[in-house]
Amino acid sequence: MNIAIILSGGIGSRVGASVPKQYVLVGKRPIISYCYDTFLASKLIHGIIIVAATEWQSFLIEKMELKKDKFLGFALPGDTRQESVLNGLERASQFLKTDEDIVIIHDAARPNLRKELLELMVEKNRFYDGVLPVLPSKDTLYYSNDGSMISALLEREKIFAGQSPESFVFAKYYAINKEASRDELSATRGSSEIAFKHNLSICIIPGDESNYKITTKHDLSKFINENGGLSGC
Repeated sequence: MNIAIILSGGIGSRVGASVPKQYVLVGKRPIISYCYDTFLASKLIHGIIIVAATEWQSFLIEKMELKKDKFLGFALPGDTRQESVLNGLERASQFLKTDEDIVIIHDAARPNLRKELLELMVEKNRFYDGVLPVLPSKDTLYYSNDGSMISALLEREKIFAGQSPESFVFAKYYAINKEASRDELSATRGSSEIAFKHNLSICIIPGDESNYKITTKHDLSKFINENGGLSGC
């Protein structure tokens, strides 16, 4: 069984919207619904969990007609991203019981998820503990110890930018997060980071340029222009 966890607990204040960015209505639907529909349409995804604050759950039920199909319920956000992931994993543990089960973790603010990427990730998870889509660096990269002087040059060919979704063999990944201290969870920035630190095998695959994360006003404007304009908030 493969379950998707959509992280939708962030505030997203940098986009300047009156509501969290993932709930802005674009083309008469909330941004989160775009990736949700990709998971919904995939035959490889058997269930979907949304990590969302209580005050937004009724909005999602109404706007996305969640009480049907693959929707397995909500989990509450934590104080940090990885705590939210753990809350989603706790919910998923009610359904995932075997060593072959896979969990796919995705950010609601990455709406342009393609089914082809999902298919490749699930295939690779047959051989690896985790799968991470990445993009190669286009720029020359520098390292600085103090933020004011160059300390070292980095090899661009060996540097990659990670994307979501990130997929994992559920049992191994859940155990790591469940046993982690709060400090470790708080210090974790990406879902694959904690897996790598605990010696899980993480395969990298080619990411998707169109699978960008809506972080700034420019990102939001780009997505709005691509999808029929702003419908309201």
